[in-house]
Amino acid sequence: MSLDRVPHRYDLLVVGDANPDVILGPLTEPLAFGQREQLVASGSFTVGGSAAIMACGAARLGLRTAFAGRVGDDDAGRYLRDALAARGVDTRALHMDPALPTPLTVVLTRGDDRAVLTSPGTLTAVSGADVPEELLAAARHVHTSSYFLQPRLAADLPGLLHTARSYGATTSLDTQDDPSGRWHGLGPVLAETDILLPNAQEARRLAGPDARTPHEAAELLAAQGPLTVVKNGADGALCHDGRTLHSAPGLPVEVADAVGAGDSFDAGFVAATLDGQPPYEALRFAVACGGLSTRAHGGTAAQATRDEALAHTGAHLA
Repeated sequence: MSLDRVPHRYDLLVVGDANPDVILGPLTEPLAFGQREQLVASGSFTVGGSAAIMACGAARLGLRTAFAGRVGDDDAGRYLRDALAARGVDTRALHMDPALPTPLTVVLTRGDDRAVLTSPGTLTAVSGADVPEELLAAARHVHTSSYFLQPRLAADLPGLLHTARSYGATTSLDTQDDPSGRWHGLGPVLAETDILLPNAQEARRLAGPDARTPHEAAELLAAQGPLTVVKNGADGALCHDGRTLHSAPGLPVEVADAVGAGDSFDAGFVAATLDGQPPYEALRFAVACGGLSTRAHGGTAAQATRDEALAHTGAHLA
């Protein structure tokens, strides 16, 4: 692949996971085995993966967005490539792996909670080699997601983000969950991260046992370098820059499905930051993006346009 070395050809380069999501729910009783069949009210097959959903949200907000990662050379991989492209995301650096299958995730929802089952497929093979340096040179901002699901990429990430910053880009990271429960090894990558975007549960685990609240977690993580932005569900979000704590309440909305809301929030925060907005204003805009994305099932069906998000940022916040 050949890309012109044009500074800031893209507003955003997203690196990481892409997989179809099969979303079923809500469950109204415990999940049953024993070959029992249970019925739920809705099901959808849609774009999944934290990085892929974030890229779609950013493109929906008008950012010139490119994606780098790896999927299988199979029907699911071709679906993802075509779905991302249809939403305005440049997929020339989405590699089609001939040996490994596309990851697949099943999401079971129950109330405001969910269980997530993922078959890793190509996630184990994604690495820094999948990210052309031309893209790092051409992006204003580089975002990556699902740190703990992609061990080869995680090992390469400090160098990758360092290279991006050497070209003048800013960087962000949404770790997502750690299936191993260890939550270790982030020190080198945090040193190259400008914005850290965990949810409240993830923030407390990343910060360690001294973090009893999301506010304490944000302060402890911000002390390690990055502006730390913590998503707190219906309660909104908060951020800490190492000196000052800001918060924004949630957006009142009738929730159809919260899958991917945090990734749409990430897209909003990065978009507002690239617009030159200070953290508190970016937080308000991001809360609107995350909240509005819950209006429909799946992570991308109801993602906000810039005008939609702006229309909600002043109405519910002082």
